[in-house]
Amino acid sequence: MTTSLISLESILAHPRELSPNNAQIIRETLPVIGANIDKITPLFYEKMFGAHPELIRDTFNRGNQKLGAQQRALAASIATFATMLVDGKSPVDLLSRIGHKHASLGITEDQYQIVHDNLFAAIVDVLREAVTPAVAEAWDEVYWIMAGVLIGFEKELYAEARVEPGDVFRTATIIAREDVTDSVAVFTLGGPDGEDLPDFRAGQYTSVGVVLPDGARQLRQYSLSTASGDGTWRIAVRRVDPATGGCPAGEVSGWLHATAKVGTTLQVTLPFGDLVLDQAATLSDTAPVVLCSAGIGITPMLGMLAQLAADESSRRVLVLHADRSPDQHVLATEVSGEASLLADAEVHTWYEDGAETVTGPGTVHHGYMDLSKVALPAGAHVFLCGSSGFLQAVRPALLSAGVP
Repeated sequence: MTTSLISLESILAHPRELSPNNAQIIRETLPVIGANIDKITPLFYEKMFGAHPELIRDTFNRGNQKLGAQQRALAASIATFATMLVDGKSPVDLLSRIGHKHASLGITEDQYQIVHDNLFAAIVDVLREAVTPAVAEAWDEVYWIMAGVLIGFEKELYAEARVEPGDVFRTATIIAREDVTDSVAVFTLGGPDGEDLPDFRAGQYTSVGVVLPDGARQLRQYSLSTASGDGTWRIAVRRVDPATGGCPAGEVSGWLHATAKVGTTLQVTLPFGDLVLDQAATLSDTAPVVLCSAGIGITPMLGMLAQLAADESSRRVLVLHADRSPDQHVLATEVSGEASLLADAEVHTWYEDGAETVTGPGTVHHGYMDLSKVALPAGAHVFLCGSSGFLQAVRPALLSAGVP
């Protein structure tokens, strides 16, 4: 699947401006909205799922709802977008992430009205008399500016995938399963009846849908960990997300581990995602690439590494990965193999647990990732994937090393 980055970024980069009067109202009311957003968003979802139970059954991830992850994401996105509007900043990165996620779930234009109606009903219920007609009009304008940009962007994503809006679900068959650790299984997927699955861009993901025993069709995204072009996809599935302590966010992963085998058919979506190798530069670019990950975040990085190897890239490639221990380090052999095919690749691995003498891909370090141990190449395109804690930990070191 090819994508015109220029056309898509132009859609995201220039939302229409807020009217001056509404911009002032947004500035004045952002603090009160922010202070009450944790009350507004759960009520919004309660109202929406009460009116449209099919959404929580078949589209939204129930585990994320129980953990509050989806509520926090919505709150952050709306408040951040409003702030960017009044401050004149570009919302490209924010909206790109949301738009790709929406496309991977088959979201369509009509669903934005459902969100609007229930969200604003929740705002009125929480803030009551503070929501004057002028305040309601201002936030209504913010919502529809954001929705309008996303609707246009998602239509473009669907058009470039050559499908009607929302028509992203396909059937895939498991053609291989490998249990690489006690908690991670790697599945290779092919099209039905031996057909090829669509091509993808290195770093993208697919949404996998499974029908659970209670009849709900639940979805979860998994990164594609191979190079594109041979008609198959490969995903790594962790049974229990350590960040959730085994909470219901792992319903899909748990079902795959317990039930899926060679020959099992799955619902999958066309690949989407904006963490892609060719986002910042073409493959012919000579700029170095740094792939920095932790835990299961290695999967999109392996996809990028495999694509670089398949393209016989001469770029400088630095692979940095942190994991708990060698026995929990999934896809390590594949990383070593793909890196060995490149003309100028270097691999560094950090293990939180284990003796100083343990072995792993490339140069092995003990403890948490320490970027002072490596020389980051100047002008590199840096890709990050891991838990929020990992990202927050490595960000200062990258900034101090001169990465924007």
